[in-house]
Amino acid sequence: MADLTVTTPRGTIAISRDVVAEIVADTASRCYGVVALSSGSRVGRILRREGVSVEGDASALRIELHVVVEHGLNLAEVASTVRSQVGYEVQRLTGLNVESVEVVIQDVRQSA
Repeated sequence: MADLTVTTPRGTIAISRDVVAEIVADTASRCYGVVALSSGSRVGRILRREGVSVEGDASALRIELHVVVEHGLNLAEVASTVRSQVGYEVQRLTGLNVESVEVVIQDVRQSA
């Protein structure tokens, strides 16, 4: 897929999907309860970083990420935090509109 393009009064900005995926991966890995990113079963469609896919265009990004969560934590709360933080950071850093963030909990394990 092509880069994400934002038109401003001063010109056009192209943002690589790889950059967005990197922001998603970095933000998710810093969220409480996330042990790691995981490659999901549907990663082959738009692989930008293992476990992260970025679809849609600049006006409506759809992000999917697969994570491994620490054992013993409330999975819904961890997923909600990841969803919120990822959406906020992508919008803050790129100015792109995030339509949805789908968090898939791929595994649960003890942190190291």
